[in-house]
Order: sequence, then C-alpha cells, then structure tokens
Amino acid sequence: MLVDSHCHLDYLEREGTDLDEIVARARSNGVERLVTICTKLSEFDQVLGIARRFPELYCSVGVHPHEAGREGLEDAERLLELSQDPKVVGIGETGLDYYYENSPRQAQQVSFRAHISASRESGLPLIVHARDADEDTIAILREEYQSGPYPGVIHCFTAGPALAEAALEIGFYISLAGIITFKKADEIRETVRNVPMDRLLVETDSPFLAPVPKRGKRNEPSYVVHTAEKLADIKGVSPEEIAARTSENFDRLFSKAAREQADLSA
Repeated sequence: MLVDSHCHLDYLEREGTDLDEIVARARSNGVERLVTICTKLSEFDQVLGIARRFPELYCSVGVHPHEAGREGLEDAERLLELSQDPKVVGIGETGLDYYYENSPRQAQQVSFRAHISASRESGLPLIVHARDADEDTIAILREEYQSGPYPGVIHCFTAGPALAEAALEIGFYISLAGIITFKKADEIRETVRNVPMDRLLVETDSPFLAPVPKRGKRNEPSYVVHTAEKLADIKGVSPEEIAARTSENFDRLFSKAAREQADLSA
C-alpha cells in the first residue's frame, strides 16, 4: 500500500473535478492514505472540509511562500489554533521560492520561521517548499534547529545534495514527486540514491507534475504508483518494498495521522 503524502485536492475541486472519483481511483491503485495540503489560510476551511469527507484523507495548515506577501504569518498562534483539529497532521506548506518570487523574500523568511515555531510547539511535521533558495533554506533550518528540534520533510525534492544532506542532518525526510521520472532529472536521481531508505516519502503534488507515463496530463493521487516504481528502480529494490518502507516512514513522520487511522480501525 502507498501513501500520497502531498497533494492539492482543493485545486482539483475548484476545477470541477469529482473528488469521489479521484479518491476511488487512488484506492484502486493501492493508495491507502492521502494528505491534502493547505497553501492559503483563507482557503483552509475548504481544505479541511475535503479531508473530513474521506476517512483516509488528512490535511495540513499553512501559507505557501507564494502567498507570504498577502497572507504571511509573523507568529505561530493561528497555525497552532487550527492544528488542533484531528484531521490536521502537518504544518505548511511553507518555505522559500526565489524562482518565481511571487512574494518578497523577507516576507517569505518571516512566515517560514513562524511555521517552524508552530511545528516545534505542536510536534507536527513541517512541510517545506524550496525552489532556487537552497542556501537560505539551509541557513534558516539550521538556525531554527538550534532553538529546539522539530520534525519535517522537504517536499517535491528538486534540489542538490547540499540541501538533502542538511535536511537529513536535522532528522528531516525527503519526499519525491513525479520529477524523478523526467528524462532530464539525472542529478536529482543521483542525489536520491544517497538518501537512506528510512527517510524517503513519495507524493504527487497533484494536480501538478504528473509522472511519466502520465506526463502532460492533470496529475492525481493514483499516479503516485509511477513515482514509487521509479524510486524502486533508482534504489534497486522492488516496488513492494518501496511501498512498505515509504508507508512506514509516513507513519513515523506523520504520527498523528497514524494514530487517527489506528483509532478508526480499532
């Protein structure tokens, strides 16, 4: 069984997609749990509402770096309040994006630190977006870690070995999306080869970045099987082992989701 640790079902819903069909296809492809990710606090109610509709679905709470100029946070208070809901299992996505720079860098950094504070206080994993900002991402993660540890994951990993090594040093996980299936992703695949198996997750980041052989189509959680198959090839193990190990890793990092799932099964 697989877990899609990062998708955006609210985006799909706003496109008019039937989420019942999306989740049913995920189930039929062996995807047992999903985390739909919040990018704006102004849209959190919709994200949470989707998570509440399906027993295998969970969500996060946070502000994407693209939105930091409009909805960025200066402290953790609101995140901590919203994270009390049983369906909220992560903080983010947050981080830094210097590629598009849709928000000022300073606003991104301030909001990033507020999310880290919320993760540290709540114990929920920090979900980090990093694009063309490796140096500042590493610096902030390390500096904040000195104030106290916090769990987390670099989602949709597209960086080089420096960010991977820094993240692993503080106990973070590395989550891989469809990009690892792309023809020109050799450098990312080489970095992934050196990531320990007990620190890996898989995701779709749907509706974006559909993996080969679905590239060019709208991505959805059922397609995570293709990313898992490519990861198995990179690591030289079976797809079944990747499914088992990444699910175990998910339960360890997203322990609140694991506890809630266990309560449902009891």
